[in-house]
Amino acid sequence: MRLAVLSDVHGNAPALEAVLREVRAESPDLVINLGDQVEGSADPARAAALQHELARAGALEVRGNNEEKFWPGGRRSPLAREYGAWLETQLDAATRARLAALPLTARTLGGRVFACHGTPESAWDSLLWVWQSDAAGGGFYRAREPRELGALVAPLAAEVVLCGHTHRPGATRVGDTLVVNAGAVSDQVDGDPRARWTLLECRSGRWTADFRAVTYDIGTAVRWSRAHSPFGEGEAALLRSGTFDVRGG
Repeated sequence: MRLAVLSDVHGNAPALEAVLREVRAESPDLVINLGDQVEGSADPARAAALQHELARAGALEVRGNNEEKFWPGGRRSPLAREYGAWLETQLDAATRARLAALPLTARTLGGRVFACHGTPESAWDSLLWVWQSDAAGGGFYRAREPRELGALVAPLAAEVVLCGHTHRPGATRVGDTLVVNAGAVSDQVDGDPRARWTLLECRSGRWTADFRAVTYDIGTAVRWSRAHSPFGEGEAALLRSGTFDVRGG
């Protein structure tokens, strides 16, 4: 059994197209999309259409915190509201409604694999890592305390728990459960601007995670954003630096 896991596309069609070329070459049994599909400015309508095609072909989807921004009153910050107003010019009402209605969590393979964007209870929280603010107004992700992580994971009774949200790929074992953050297709946080996805494989009852990094044409993404959105300079800085510090809640 081979699963391709995507997360945090953030409306970046060129990055998604590059990832999908690699995914299709691997011929996985199932694609899982962990959310935050369109909140970005590198051709979000195209990114939405590509992900809808995946769903129609059988991909499993859950919603991210950015899908919840399509709920009434779901946008918290001025920048998020600016994005929302612009996205309404790019995405039709049916697309926005589809994304807003995605489930918080999902299971597949008879419950063996559990998927969420953040945690099982919230798309806004993070599972493997917790944000710790510092006195200067910044911060960093620290590992969640192991017993606390175990208390979140054990009740799920899954062989694999999948999450996204932090844009930071990684995995750990909690008892007999493999917990995997798939990383982000777009908007990296580690200084490496390549698009990310994860290939999960189960052989002889044992799951492993292969973290992939895919080079894509960042220039095309930036040019689209500059030509069609008011967010081009921020998108350029974000995508080229591989440092996600531009958008708010």
